[in-house]
Amino acid sequence: MRELTRFEPLFTEPFEDMFRRMLKPVRWEFEGLPTDIRIDVQEREDAYVVKADLPGVKKDDIRVEIDGNVVTVSAEAREEKEVKEKGRVIRSERYHGALQRSFSLGHEVDESAAAAKLTDGTLELTLPKKATSAAKKLTIQ
Repeated sequence: MRELTRFEPLFTEPFEDMFRRMLKPVRWEFEGLPTDIRIDVQEREDAYVVKADLPGVKKDDIRVEIDGNVVTVSAEAREEKEVKEKGRVIRSERYHGALQRSFSLGHEVDESAAAAKLTDGTLELTLPKKATSAAKKLTIQ
């Protein structure tokens, strides 16, 4: 039987990567709008503090729903961008999309005392924990 020989390509890996990058189509990046909602959750003794990044989203386009210990943050993001060169439009882009993020917390939230504030593209939610009643001891008959 004949021995198998390993195929060695003509180009080494750095050259191969360089040629692949040269042959890729040019992509225009549309900056400024989020593709998802990033959140930070901090638990205090009496409440949760949630910070959600929503850059470029207006206050009227944000909706927060609380159902027990499940919190849903949703938003409508829109942006129009037009790039001109010497008075001619080179590129015109429009974006419209819905973003949503749901998460559950360790305790139920008192939605009547919850507060929300939007500052510089960051939504800050203060979600007080619902008062839990003391455990009830049952008498066995």
